[in-house]
Amino acid sequence: MRNTFRLFALAVVVCLTLPSAYATCGGGGGGGMGGTMPSGMSQPEAYVVPWKILRPDQPAVSAPLILYWFPATKEEVKGSELLSSRALTMASSQCVGMQLVVPGDTESLKKWEVADKLPAAILVADGAPVTRWESENGKLRLGKIEDGVRAELKNRDNALDKMLDDAKAKEKADHDGAVATYQKVWDQRCLAPKKGRAAQKALTRLGVNVTDAELRLTDPVDTPAMNQRMTEAMNSAFKAELAEDYAKARSLYIAASKIDPADPVPQRFLGELYRHHTGEWTLAKQTFAHLLTMQPDPLSKAVALHGLGKMTIHMGDSAKGLSLFEQSINVYPLALTYRNLAVYWNSERVRDKAEAYVQKALALDPDDAYNLIFAATYMADSGRKEEALKIAREHENLLAASYNLAAIYSLLGQKGKAMELLHRHFYQYERYDDVRAMEMWEARVDYVFSSISKDEDFVQLTAMAR
Repeated sequence: MRNTFRLFALAVVVCLTLPSAYATCGGGGGGGMGGTMPSGMSQPEAYVVPWKILRPDQPAVSAPLILYWFPATKEEVKGSELLSSRALTMASSQCVGMQLVVPGDTESLKKWEVADKLPAAILVADGAPVTRWESENGKLRLGKIEDGVRAELKNRDNALDKMLDDAKAKEKADHDGAVATYQKVWDQRCLAPKKGRAAQKALTRLGVNVTDAELRLTDPVDTPAMNQRMTEAMNSAFKAELAEDYAKARSLYIAASKIDPADPVPQRFLGELYRHHTGEWTLAKQTFAHLLTMQPDPLSKAVALHGLGKMTIHMGDSAKGLSLFEQSINVYPLALTYRNLAVYWNSERVRDKAEAYVQKALALDPDDAYNLIFAATYMADSGRKEEALKIAREHENLLAASYNLAAIYSLLGQKGKAMELLHRHFYQYERYDDVRAMEMWEARVDYVFSSISKDEDFVQLTAMAR
């Protein structure tokens, strides 16, 4: 069963609802648009900061540097400029954790001494605050927070430079001491990749081999000028994709990737475009594989792992695909991944697992139209027919949800409506024959259409399946 819904970069917890993402498109779990964009933003933004919400049922962010955001209200979060930032996105790729604290979390507010200073932000290094930001006229200023994070990373770099100099001075007289100091620098390679590479080179020279497949070879350029240039380039490409001009979007994403080849975000958008919109899976796999070598930010890494997992399952290796899904969730939980896990386990008729993943996806936004349609397919399949039909009728005009709407009507025994919506999905929503062929194949093996799968009209409608 296909799940054609929104990918939420930001979760919902207790009474806090962060901005939902634009509806991602088509069958197959949704996709494209680089994975996500909070809808509270006034315009499309490519650089979505991978905030994780501090919640009792999930572990807190663990990182040597953590940026805590303490909004005063849930309304403040919607549309906040802290949601989108290339500087913070790039920092998150260097083991700077992004932790959002829910309004009303009295324990955390007391711990960090901000209860009477909201909204606020704190940069914490190894468990101790190093920089605090308070609001100006009721708002936190993104530029000041970016500068503070950049300054702390620079301080770390400078300290490691001194350690590298110290280690080099020891090399002739104190081999073991030099190795020990270089090893300490190497241990900080996520926070300071350039210094990590220098330590690796020195250790190799001294006969000590250290490797890390995730250590990037080059670093993104993090200057205000480059951040502005990349943001403008990526947002222009994003707008072209939203306008369904996929050829133009592809060209612009490639152009953006050449401005700063070490930035993983253009690769994320390109990979999703290839995987979801154009069906160029060889290019999608190559793009995602390359992205994973770039020490990417958590959101980019999670989207890449999900995309590889989805394609792997489609190609017949379910065990490997499921493993990639689980890796994606461990990096950064996405509703998209939860939905595709629900799809898989429902197809295997393991209802308890499927239902658990449906609930995890719904928990991210229980009122979202696309999540509701997704859940309605399970209602239709479990005897809650009137509820499912009500949801389907209320959202019938959502083109991107055509596949799952068809699934609901098929499960309800309404062949004509199911066929009408499947035709709409294949020939109005989808644009490329390669994608249509894969979607038709999936429809043929999707158990939700088992009641009509032998029907001559269905067979003819899905004739391109491969």
